Amino acid sequence: MKSITSSANPLYKELKQLATSAQARRKAGRTLLDGIHLTEAYLQHGGKPVLCVASEAALTHAEAAAVIRQCQATAVQCVVLPDGQYQALSQVEHGVGLLFVIETPRAATPAGLTQSAVLLDNLQDPGNLGSILRSAAAAGIKQIYCSEGSASAWSPKVLRAGMGAHFILDIFEGVDLAALMATTQIPVFATSSYATQSIYQADLSVSLAWLFGHEGQGVAEDLLQLASQQVVIPHRGQMESLNVAAAAAVCFFEQLRQTLAQA
Repeated sequence: MKSITSSANPLYKELKQLATSAQARRKAGRTLLDGIHLTEAYLQHGGKPVLCVASEAALTHAEAAAVIRQCQATAVQCVVLPDGQYQALSQVEHGVGLLFVIETPRAATPAGLTQSAVLLDNLQDPGNLGSILRSAAAAGIKQIYCSEGSASAWSPKVLRAGMGAHFILDIFEGVDLAALMATTQIPVFATSSYATQSIYQADLSVSLAWLFGHEGQGVAEDLLQLASQQVVIPHRGQMESLNVAAAAAVCFFEQLRQTLAQA
């Protein structure tokens, strides 16, 4: 493995840019998978990184060493950094010191909605976005559509929160949700505290799309009007609403429950 010890090294400078700048990631068309779980999941699902970066400490870690060997066996460039320099790239606390540089996937948006999906309107928080991706993947929903203005789905923070869900989903970014909804072949459900029908009364046993919005403002009014149906998640207590990621999980697994009940 090639060893890099100088912070002035051009490759290290490039890695630092990718680790700290969303603009640099967009310009390069690359992102970072930070940590042993994400790197293992990426390889498990057939991905091939552009670069494998390890700390010196990672070389003595059994799982990390196995990942490095797998990369070397497929001619992936691998480099090792002193622990201090590696930590300047990583946002994982107490990790084993392993990350990948990968090409950011860019899929063409399908012409219309034909299978169960999630539509995200201006969702801002990376943790919420990653959690929604993770819940969707666990519930068997494959397609995710993110509007312009939503958090970048392939940012390191969202990737960490997604826990590998990205690699089994089809994620489309910068989508005109209004145009997509206008051509949908399946119903679109939006949650609203003003709806009269609860998700437990609605028929969710068919293919449908879920529409969720900005953490504070919710779904834009024009999109809300395009939804086939508005439903509410009933809850007790004095809280006005659920966190959007929690609400999404409730909806996804009620849909799954109803689907399994029909099987």
